[in-house]
Amino acid sequence: MTWILLALAGLWGLGALLRMPVRLRLAVVAVLYLAVLLALIVLPAGSALRRGLGVSLEGWALVGVLTAAVWLYARAVAALRARARPARPGQEAAGQEAAGQEVKGRGAGFRRAELERYARHIVLREIGGPGQKKLKQAAVLVIGAGGLGAPVLQYLAAAGVGRIGVIDDDVVDNSNLQRQVIHKDAAIGMPKVFSAQREMQAQNPAVEVRPYRRRLSRDIAAELFAEYDLILDGSDNFDTRYLVNRTCVALGRPLIAAALSQWEGQISTYDPARGGPCYQCVFPAPPAPGLAPACAEAGVLGPLPGVLGAMMAVEAIKEITGAGEGLRGRMLIYDALFGENRLVRLKPRSGCPACGGKGASGPGRAA
Repeated sequence: MTWILLALAGLWGLGALLRMPVRLRLAVVAVLYLAVLLALIVLPAGSALRRGLGVSLEGWALVGVLTAAVWLYARAVAALRARARPARPGQEAAGQEAAGQEVKGRGAGFRRAELERYARHIVLREIGGPGQKKLKQAAVLVIGAGGLGAPVLQYLAAAGVGRIGVIDDDVVDNSNLQRQVIHKDAAIGMPKVFSAQREMQAQNPAVEVRPYRRRLSRDIAAELFAEYDLILDGSDNFDTRYLVNRTCVALGRPLIAAALSQWEGQISTYDPARGGPCYQCVFPAPPAPGLAPACAEAGVLGPLPGVLGAMMAVEAIKEITGAGEGLRGRMLIYDALFGENRLVRLKPRSGCPACGGKGASGPGRAA
């Protein structure tokens, strides 16, 4: 058996020396292997040549099976690596990668460091290279850099969303640090949008962050929203929520919004342009004073904004890449105190003053 294995190795090495294609070398080796199997089948048991082969037919068959398994495993690993790295046809591409330049090919538009950073996205079947490219080309506006905005901004930056806008007129306060994890103690007194920008770009220098240090108002909302593909609302007051909703409806922008209090939070995607309800279909009017107290009055569990904010980032990534099924027409309610999730169906509301209840067939309420 040893001399046959040496012969196989010699043929493979000679082929490499002559620069024969790998497929041709594999064919030569396969022919020799099949010749050995044929000899074991046709030669009589006492044949000197058969004894010289050293191993039974079953043994050689096992060698073939193991070799094929190793080859298939190597092919699978190579295919996975190909999804996460650009094709490198020669030294020029390798030199470009070493210099950090963009490389043409399957990962076009990504630097080597970016491909390594986003590799866990790229190997996901539902995202892949095309989905990661959509993230890089996307523009997302986040309303608020507080409890919900903090994790949203961190995860969108980490995910490689190309342009991220954040609007907030508040400054970092010591009482924020129990839950607004993007801000650090040293940032107390700093405008939240600049504190968030600093941390996001420290996390991922490749993303563009646009901070707007001001309160969202009617006179700037439409012009600002028009620059973005997707709006995420993490605001903490109903006036802003209704303004965000009306502007998104007018521009046809999908809106991912969440809210929370104490131990409970809710999240949904509002998108009447694509058959879902808008925010005002579900919440026709703000609650009466005292029914929805602010966090400063009612309190809030520190990790809760992180849970809901991470959910908002997940829904944003799905919305951008087209992966899975989003929360359009559904609301997810999370109860942290009892560890429960509830999912309710939402319908457009006929006569909604914001969207007109497009496609509504009945009263607007949770189904």
